[in-house]
Amino acid sequence: MLVLVTLLTGACWFSNSAWANSPDRLSRILQQKSLRVCIWPDYYSITFRNPRTGQLNGFDIDMAQQFAKDLGVELTFVNSSFAALMDNLVGDQCDIAMHGVAITEARLEKLSFSEPYLKSDFYAVTTKSHPTVTQWDDIDKPDVVVGIMGGTVMEPVMRKALRQAQIELIYAPKTREQELEAGRIDVFITDYPYSRKVLDNADWAALLGPSKPFFITNYAYAIAKVKTPGDQRWLNRINQFLLATKNDGRLLAIARRYKLERIAVSDKK
Repeated sequence: MLVLVTLLTGACWFSNSAWANSPDRLSRILQQKSLRVCIWPDYYSITFRNPRTGQLNGFDIDMAQQFAKDLGVELTFVNSSFAALMDNLVGDQCDIAMHGVAITEARLEKLSFSEPYLKSDFYAVTTKSHPTVTQWDDIDKPDVVVGIMGGTVMEPVMRKALRQAQIELIYAPKTREQELEAGRIDVFITDYPYSRKVLDNADWAALLGPSKPFFITNYAYAIAKVKTPGDQRWLNRINQFLLATKNDGRLLAIARRYKLERIAVSDKK
């Protein structure tokens, strides 16, 4: 037992020492000429893989390409999800998450965020023919089943907000649209970008918005929690990139390309 403890202690010391003496993340990215970006490939207009062509497109796909170009490095996309987000970043599976990550208190415990670049309220999607859910105020009623994608910011917020409706968590490979069209849920909660997917592709869908702001959410780029000066240097470089794209017009131009200009945070400084 004593030998085992000694070996484990030595292994931990070596790991920490090696980390302390290694270049910080930004230096490693530049030296290795490689940027690993976590994305959720089902996020329409943000980071979406076209099921017919297999090609990635969306606001943050284009922004990631611009960031890699500014850094002068190669870009690698790493498939992730909101449920796996924190584990992927903390586990060093990627250098940054660029897929419309909402800033929440729970995520701030393990992650650090850039300045916001998008902001959106919550929206609801139901069917045009639904007999009882025709406006936002119809959602929190008995016998209404509300679909929410597990791991998204909508989950904790709607758990607190809904008093009578039943919540049904949905995880891939299931989709909210499939569950709604099949009649297993009455409505689902989403944000502005994802609502565009439904409206662009389903003529049976109806969009319901709150009559007043419900939960305005800021979206930012995420990295593992800042703990060292090197981590802060990496976060500063990300914010430098965002500021540059706001000032030179790239951010707003990309937002317009994907019909997201109404939620873009493109104020210049």
